[in-house]
Amino acid sequence: MSRQKKLQLLNQLEELAQEKRDRETFNRLRYFKPYEWQKKLLSASRDNRQSLLMAANRVGKSYVGAMNVSYHATGRYPDWWQGHRWEHPITIWVSGVSSESTRDIIQKELIGPPENMELYGSGTIPKEDLGERTRKPQVPNAVQSILVAHHTDGVFDGWSSVIFKAYEQGEAKFMGSSVHEIWLDEQPPDGLFTQCITRTANTRGNVTMTFTPEDGVTPVVHQFTKDRKPGQFLIGATWEDAPHLTKEVKDQLLAVYSEHERDMRSKGIPIFGSGPVFVAPEDDILIEPFEIPEYWPAIAAIDFGWDHPTAVVWLRWDRDSDTIYVVDEYRQQKETIAYHATAIIARDTCPVVWPHDGMKHETGSGISMADQYRAHGVNMLATHFTNPPAPGERGTGNYKIEPGINALNERMQTGRFKVFKTCNDWFSEFRMYHREDGKIVALNDDLMSATRYASQSLRFAEIPSRSRGYQRPFDGKLKYEPLDLLA
Repeated sequence: MSRQKKLQLLNQLEELAQEKRDRETFNRLRYFKPYEWQKKLLSASRDNRQSLLMAANRVGKSYVGAMNVSYHATGRYPDWWQGHRWEHPITIWVSGVSSESTRDIIQKELIGPPENMELYGSGTIPKEDLGERTRKPQVPNAVQSILVAHHTDGVFDGWSSVIFKAYEQGEAKFMGSSVHEIWLDEQPPDGLFTQCITRTANTRGNVTMTFTPEDGVTPVVHQFTKDRKPGQFLIGATWEDAPHLTKEVKDQLLAVYSEHERDMRSKGIPIFGSGPVFVAPEDDILIEPFEIPEYWPAIAAIDFGWDHPTAVVWLRWDRDSDTIYVVDEYRQQKETIAYHATAIIARDTCPVVWPHDGMKHETGSGISMADQYRAHGVNMLATHFTNPPAPGERGTGNYKIEPGINALNERMQTGRFKVFKTCNDWFSEFRMYHREDGKIVALNDDLMSATRYASQSLRFAEIPSRSRGYQRPFDGKLKYEPLDLLA
């Protein structure tokens, strides 16, 4: 090959490489690969109109908020999208605390660095979809609104409008209009949040919030953590959920934060008045997944739900050290018993503990909830959950909450309770599980309740049959050996 042809080939390769870099820079929406918790937030609008990501610093909360806005503004939903879809151009409000912070964080994430026009279009909204923009008066490099090309089934059908606001403008600036989507990127004042709900009422739109709870338990945080209503969704994210944060970066950040704010900064946990239910640090119970020995007995437990999720945990018990391991989880709301049963059986057919409300009979059929799960092949225990009988007592125990909480606290403090780090929803509930005036707040506690049922029911655990193995599809036959408690 001649020198001239080699130079031409090198130039062509460089042009192709530059074209690829430009595509990745100016169409980030196409190349976005969300973490699992980010995907859950983006999917929340399927069943919820108000969503809150209460997360640690530096985990990507503003970025996923911007992605959510960009999908809705453009209509360019990916194949994996499970959230609400807008099939027409829409109006979107985005807001931070001040005009400057809105410019420096939200505007930067959506359309690129405000001070560098060469990178205009390098945000989450594809450059090719950016239309006319209006500048914000008296705020250098800030945008007041921008038009975004919307597509339905890949066909352009008009212009969405993204309008930039700031909390400092006051509630009056959040009145009057009907809006389809609102993104609040910092902890909002209670009255402003209420205005946003009102603005989306006529459109049946969505309000999404992404923030670290630096202001503590404000009315908004109180509502989502202690008094959450149907249609409201809460998810957390910690440094452990953000693979892009290296150990060195996390260590450097922790060194800067004071002791009392470390959990808030690294885990997104607000400071509650009466304290957590479980006193052990999260790091003491979190463990990397490992292969479970065949002879460790298995037990699962379910907490029934509809508006709040149906939740299931799977436990394995190392009898030699009397250590419990939470190895798997399931949490899903507004699905049928058949749907839940399929998911349960796909994981394991070990015995499943269930609470006393499973004895309720369905109106019409007269069949109890527990029996409906049995009819779908789930290995439900013969009777509902009770605590173990007290020493010297016969029969069954009661189903009070505190005995199970005390037993779990003791296990956690003595190193006899561990949870696989892959159980993200479990840790999300664990961080928010707290007391108010000494009483446990029964909200967002579905997996916590299931864990309590299972850990207090080890007397029913069974050893998986070697002939079937652990976590293989259910074949219609229960092949478990009874656990000999005297062994």
